[in-house]
Amino acid sequence: MTNGPGAGIPAVSTAILAMSRHLEVRDVLKTIVASARELLDAEYAALGVPDDHGGFAQFVVDGVSAEQWKAIGPLPRQHGILAAMLHNATPERLADVREDPRFGGWPAAHPDMSDFLGLPVADGDEILGALFLANKRCPEDAPSRREGCGFTEDDERLLGILAQHAAIALTNARLYERSRELTIAGERARLAHELHDAVAQKLFSLRLTAQAATALVDRDPVRAKDELHQVAALAAEAAEELRAAVVELRPAALDEDGLVATLRSQIQVLDRAHAARVSFAAHGVRALPSAQEEAVLRVAQEALHNALRHSGAESVEVTLSRDGQGALLRIADDGCGFDPGAVRRAGRHLGLVSMHDRAGGVGGKLTVESEPGKGTAVEMEVPGG
Repeated sequence: MTNGPGAGIPAVSTAILAMSRHLEVRDVLKTIVASARELLDAEYAALGVPDDHGGFAQFVVDGVSAEQWKAIGPLPRQHGILAAMLHNATPERLADVREDPRFGGWPAAHPDMSDFLGLPVADGDEILGALFLANKRCPEDAPSRREGCGFTEDDERLLGILAQHAAIALTNARLYERSRELTIAGERARLAHELHDAVAQKLFSLRLTAQAATALVDRDPVRAKDELHQVAALAAEAAEELRAAVVELRPAALDEDGLVATLRSQIQVLDRAHAARVSFAAHGVRALPSAQEEAVLRVAQEALHNALRHSGAESVEVTLSRDGQGALLRIADDGCGFDPGAVRRAGRHLGLVSMHDRAGGVGGKLTVESEPGKGTAVEMEVPGG
């Protein structure tokens, strides 16, 4: 990159456009970090969003492999230079971060860093996070890291422009997620209202039918028996309505609990509510972007709904495992199975179109394997962030 007045403006514009394409908070954070690292030609970049307990609610890095990140260990605390940027809202440009008196070291697996440039990401007086870069790449003709290397005033100016727009993008993403939460809350209220109406109507019919059966027991036992069969059918329908609502109305809590905990909790509820045994296992799954996690959760709910209401399965096994930087979801049952081709020809999709759409919407892939009498397996592959 060539430093000088206006030299990085086209690259800044590209970075700003990239940030504006995302609405999920974590996706915005990742785009900010990747854009900053590329814009200023640094080896490493990171952005930390502070929590209220001296740590970081989110910490996104670029330039560090997944294996390195795992080896580094827990998220850093708000101390040293990071704390100074967060608490004092001041930029930091250092020739060698290791020589600064505030430097407190880093874990053994942490990459070695020298030159450092960091700025707070602020919305007015509110500090949203700290964005920083380390190890600016040397020009090929530079004799050493000390000569011709290090971040410049122009770099700081460009990063300042990026940080200002990053604050806007991050604020918009937060507003979008809040709006989505309110939409979900409204949808949940609507579902609850519909559920109340549907179940109340069935229970009313159930009571009338039971009364009719009681009146017929002595004078017309055959008709009374028919009425009691109807009572059983209405009771079963009401129970199914309630069971379906358990998952639909239960808060997903993806942001608070994460995908694994949310799935485990919902599957435990289904296991208690249904005669079939429903089990869950997770293997080495890492956090995914929020859009991917929501898609995985919705596909799992749809597949479980199909297995428990249509297949007659005695056992349903759900597994979520790490697949590279992404994840692989599998829902397998020992139910009656079906012919996927025949289902498509008959126009009865059993939610297959919805599941395919959800998978494709996050760059994933859905496959369904089933045969009559041999159960069904639904697999969803999703990429990482």
